[in-house]
Amino acid sequence: MHPDVAKLVEAGRIPKSVGERLSQLAPGSFCTHKSFGAGKVIDWDLPAKKVTIDFEKSMGQVMELQFAFQKTEWIPDADFRAKKIEQIEELRTLAKHDPVELVVHLVHSHGGSMTGEALEKELCGTVIAEAAFKKWWDATKKALRESRRAVIPSKRTEAIVLRDGDRSPAEALVADFEAARDIKGMIRALEAIAADIGAFEHDTEALKRLLHDIDEGAQKASRVQLGQALQLVAARDEVIGSSKALELDPTAVRLADLVASVDPIKLAEDVGALPSTRQRAVFEAFPDAFGEGWVAKVVQVFDRVGARGVTEIARILLDRGGMPALATHLRSALARRALGPDALIWVCRERKNAAVGVFSPDVGASILNLLENDHLADGPRKTSRLQTLLNEDKNLLGDLVSIMDINESRNFARRLLDCPVFGELEKKSLMARIIKIRPETAELVSGENAKKREEPLLVSWDSLERKKTELDELIRVRIPQNTRDISIARSYGDLRENFEYKSAKDLQRYLSHRKHELEKDIGRARGSDFKGSDASKVNIGTVVTLTDAAGAESVMCVLGAWDSVPEKQHVSYLSDVGKALLGRAPGDAVEVRDTATELMRTLTIKTIAPFNP
Repeated sequence: MHPDVAKLVEAGRIPKSVGERLSQLAPGSFCTHKSFGAGKVIDWDLPAKKVTIDFEKSMGQVMELQFAFQKTEWIPDADFRAKKIEQIEELRTLAKHDPVELVVHLVHSHGGSMTGEALEKELCGTVIAEAAFKKWWDATKKALRESRRAVIPSKRTEAIVLRDGDRSPAEALVADFEAARDIKGMIRALEAIAADIGAFEHDTEALKRLLHDIDEGAQKASRVQLGQALQLVAARDEVIGSSKALELDPTAVRLADLVASVDPIKLAEDVGALPSTRQRAVFEAFPDAFGEGWVAKVVQVFDRVGARGVTEIARILLDRGGMPALATHLRSALARRALGPDALIWVCRERKNAAVGVFSPDVGASILNLLENDHLADGPRKTSRLQTLLNEDKNLLGDLVSIMDINESRNFARRLLDCPVFGELEKKSLMARIIKIRPETAELVSGENAKKREEPLLVSWDSLERKKTELDELIRVRIPQNTRDISIARSYGDLRENFEYKSAKDLQRYLSHRKHELEKDIGRARGSDFKGSDASKVNIGTVVTLTDAAGAESVMCVLGAWDSVPEKQHVSYLSDVGKALLGRAPGDAVEVRDTATELMRTLTIKTIAPFNP
């Protein structure tokens, strides 16, 4: 412990644990920062709670002690990163004359494992000249494999792992597997074995001993951690496939056994988190697991396995003649507005290839449905990638409206203009693409139609009060608190890596946008109790009784713009259902979308009565 810090600990001014961490930031010590790289502490001012650090990418960086505590990590003098600061020429000499030792030293400083990407970031442009790095690394990888001192994967994103120097490469790899304490550790060990299968060229017995342990681990994991069990068996199959001397025992658990053991919907939850190659292995096991009915089973999980799974399933079905079944499923889901964002993105991207028979006007309605519902829902956004696609694919909207008739394209454009997800500039950009293909939609953005969209909003007094209360809380409480939070977060320094500052600024943008929306909406709002509404036809403030073809009755109340309450069958006059009902008289047939099934239903208006609050 640094002498100055020891005095503070002895005086009881700071705990011992804080003193130990503080000593790691004493002048002359080394540390790392996620953005600035390695650094050497130059000076500190304990009374002012400041520390000055010369980082690789930011010399003389002054940081608050508390922020330095949180955002830096101490490293010893012998660490590779510390040597880069004061002994860079020695490292360059080592790179030239003993590159294997250089890499071993670097990886050891990172805990014995680091990806090729991280290694390149650490060496390229500093220890190794950028122009020479690729040639140097190709030669060094070859030397490392020959030395057997590390496992060198084929992909830059996978980890380079050091081996124990007292064991043969095969023994070290097997020992890593046997020492694994959980399924994840076993999977990593198997991946290392598959990446360096050549080490077992003369020692296949060691691998054969592992197969029983793998089988036992997979059976245990399948009962509580199905996803990991699938990964383990897939990794085992990769090892067997890369070794000519290994064969799978007839009694061993197979991917098809695990796939067939659970409901496909439950399986989708576990498969969605797996890497693409493992997902493909799982989906390729469906024919063995389900026989002739495998296509129907895999189609069930298509929209539940994430973006990677969607792509892999589509490729398998395309290769094996299963696309007609997928197309039927997608058309049905689109009609019901039940297709998720990942599958919808795939349909849009493949609209001129694999999904050409699925791309229809329903795709546009489904996109807007998902964006609107996600916007209104609590929790993290699920449609960000879908919105990004809509903005970045310059031809998508044009392709959509080109297959719509005039009324469909106008309704789609009108709905896009009313969609709360897009900003004004974004709407103009998107509308320009629609107008280019459908000039008749230009009238929607003219002054006359813009005025129509600014018509007064008829709302209940209760909903108006709720909006005013929300606006009042924004102005008096949330915005001032956010301003204080930004000020506090800014004092932590290093705004590029300051999570608190970024979060507070994101909230500031949301609060500002929300304040503008509320002020605009409240300015247009006209309160009403809906008493005395004309019930000769459906108006705002009327109760409508409807019947279906079987004679079953349902009741809907058409109320104000902010008065939708689905569980009470209260609908806003601005909703799709409200718009379909307004102006209709008893005996008229209307088409409305069922909120539970998303299917269109034809209902007949039986009676209309004034709404009684």
